Amino acid sequence: MNRALKIVAAALGILVALVVVLLVIASTFDWNRVKPWINEKVSVATERRFSIDGDLSLSWERPPEQQTGWRRLIPWPHLRMQDVKLGNPDWAKSGPYMAQIRQADVSLNLLPLLRKTISVDSIVLTEPNLALEKGSDNRNNWTFPKKEDGQESSSGWGFDINELTIREGNVRYLDPAKHADARVRIDTEQDGTTTFKLGGTFNEEPLSGGGKTGSLLALRQSNVRYPVQAVVKVGETTITADGTLTDPSHPSALDINLKILGASMSDLFPLSGVVLPETPKFSTEGRVVATFAEDRLRVRYEKFKGRVGDSDIGGTLEYAQQEPRPTLRGEVTSNQLVLDDLGAIVGAGDDEGKKKKDEPKIPPGKVLPVSPFKTDRWGTMDVQVTFSGKKIVRDKMPIDNLHTNIRLEKGVLSLAPLDFGIAGGKLTTELRIDGSAEPARARMKVSARGLRLKEMFPKVESMYASVGQLNGDAELTAAGNSVAALLGSMNGEVKSLINQGSISKFVLEAAGLNVGSAVIAKLFGDRQVPLNCMAADLVVDKGVMQPRTFVLDTTDATVRMEGAIDFGEEQMNLTIRPESKGVRLISLRSPLYVGGTFKNPDVGVDKGVIALKAGAATVLGAVAAPFAGLLALINPGPGEDPPCGALLAEAKEKPRAPSPAKAAAQQRQTRE
Repeated sequence: MNRALKIVAAALGILVALVVVLLVIASTFDWNRVKPWINEKVSVATERRFSIDGDLSLSWERPPEQQTGWRRLIPWPHLRMQDVKLGNPDWAKSGPYMAQIRQADVSLNLLPLLRKTISVDSIVLTEPNLALEKGSDNRNNWTFPKKEDGQESSSGWGFDINELTIREGNVRYLDPAKHADARVRIDTEQDGTTTFKLGGTFNEEPLSGGGKTGSLLALRQSNVRYPVQAVVKVGETTITADGTLTDPSHPSALDINLKILGASMSDLFPLSGVVLPETPKFSTEGRVVATFAEDRLRVRYEKFKGRVGDSDIGGTLEYAQQEPRPTLRGEVTSNQLVLDDLGAIVGAGDDEGKKKKDEPKIPPGKVLPVSPFKTDRWGTMDVQVTFSGKKIVRDKMPIDNLHTNIRLEKGVLSLAPLDFGIAGGKLTTELRIDGSAEPARARMKVSARGLRLKEMFPKVESMYASVGQLNGDAELTAAGNSVAALLGSMNGEVKSLINQGSISKFVLEAAGLNVGSAVIAKLFGDRQVPLNCMAADLVVDKGVMQPRTFVLDTTDATVRMEGAIDFGEEQMNLTIRPESKGVRLISLRSPLYVGGTFKNPDVGVDKGVIALKAGAATVLGAVAAPFAGLLALINPGPGEDPPCGALLAEAKEKPRAPSPAKAAAQQRQTRE
């Protein structure tokens, strides 16, 4: 062996010996001596208290089998830290520590250090506990102070992690704004996937569920489709998701099949931020496709199908995050819509058995719903949705082909038009509610044309041969945050004409007009009486409705009405005056008095009016002044002479009667 080879061999020997010495020193060195230095450096960097309160040790292990050749001869360091703690900021309420780890094991590959890369082969966290918390002013405890300009590292060193394993991990999430205190149990399976279980509360409702996702480290990767399977239950709402998230490090797209079951669609607002109405129990299933951009989230719920109560729904909705407010657009259709399922949307039907504990009860002696409209959410987003319902199921009368454009903008809700077919005719409505005002302000305009009487009462056999129709117009305004408040403050007018039908207490009972059926029973008994015309011109002022004209003309008698209905007090004060025609006798020739409340009405003979002898002639003239407004509702066919036209023409020749208010005052004086 020549001198050069001896020098090389000696150098290699010294190098190997030096490496061995260093390994021996590293293995025997008490690494707990450097814990104060580590604790101080991390505490300064995070501005939080950091400590390794347990043992800190270093050992050597054989490299994994993936290493080949001479690389398998170089041992890998294995660093173990026990009882690691990272403190919370002072404002946090989740406890003194943001993170606690019972044991952390880190395996390093030394060779990449030559390329200025710290390569962590694996990190195993045993029983880590992490508390994530949001506070006021949109602050959180997981954002650490940024380095000042010029302090960023320019050394060119890189950092890489190959595998992350979590054993019995627990994450707690606190968000007072959403009343959230959620807990997640996380475990890494042998195949690298992650399973989780949910618990805690969200929006003051119990939270539970679980699921399975891809590797945690895949969340840092680009251009991958990250699998997601989850079942989450919040209160009575259950959400099932199965799909993928594209590019989880910087989410760009989401494609999942989504199923939702819940007690009311409005319960989804805390979860999604989407304003939806109060509904009965519902379920939907469809495909969710989302795209993510900087401050621009767009989510489509495509071709979904489902049920709301006993109604079916389907369509496509798109949510777009934009300024100044997010927008919900789309189309929703229903092949069969049960009208009762819409009652909760407008606040109707205060079912005591289903009311929530914080909702007000109807006052004693009252019947109108007092459940408040939830207009406080209307200003959070805009809505542009069209709705179509082919068949409307209702107990009283058939409805079909409902169509409306739902618009919500700056807290103002409008349904214009709200059109549907009813009883062979058409009802055209425009509804506007300003939820930004306090109280809410409503405006409604309704036009009814060609409603066939025989189809309005399909269960009444005596109506089968009727050729009569109903036409009407109404224009009303009101202010209030419930149905009762709106009716108690409404102003406007209502006009309607009915011709060539029939009337009996059974017909009115079928329409749900119990007071009317009691009146007709006293006038005509149980008989079915042919109806020539009914003309009504009603004015409403501050919740009090009075007839400017109300005349009911039958083959037996002409019946007129005066007085008032007070929707605010839910009281009635009406006088019904029958006029017998010739030899045709009616059950009662004396005026009737309709009084009492909506809940407890009273129908009886008005003896005071008889004593006054205020004959029908003084009341007939009440038709004369406003009759012209009713003529527009007459729609005769070719060559027809409608009975209502003749009746109103006759009324024009009658003398003018006192106003309804004056007549009512006269009646009160007589009774006193």
